[in-house]
Amino acid sequence: MTTSERHVRLFRNGRNQALRIPREFELEGTEALIHKEGDRLIVEPVRKGRLLAILSSLEPLDEPFPDVDEDLPPLDDKAL
Repeated sequence: MTTSERHVRLFRNGRNQALRIPREFELEGTEALIHKEGDRLIVEPVRKGRLLAILSSLEPLDEPFPDVDEDLPPLDDKAL
């Protein structure tokens, strides 16, 4: 085993299977995402607000947003 591995025991908590996360593997925050990849169970912390922090760090765009309706026919011309 490497230092990033540790043997843990699984147990039942009501109808759920559970495990205690050792201190060295504690996650930030109070929520996590869990998913399976084959027989591996992946647990990742939910990092709230990261998208807003990234977006606020970006420089504003100087180019105008394209007119996405430019090539569409007028709504009156649509056949029902």
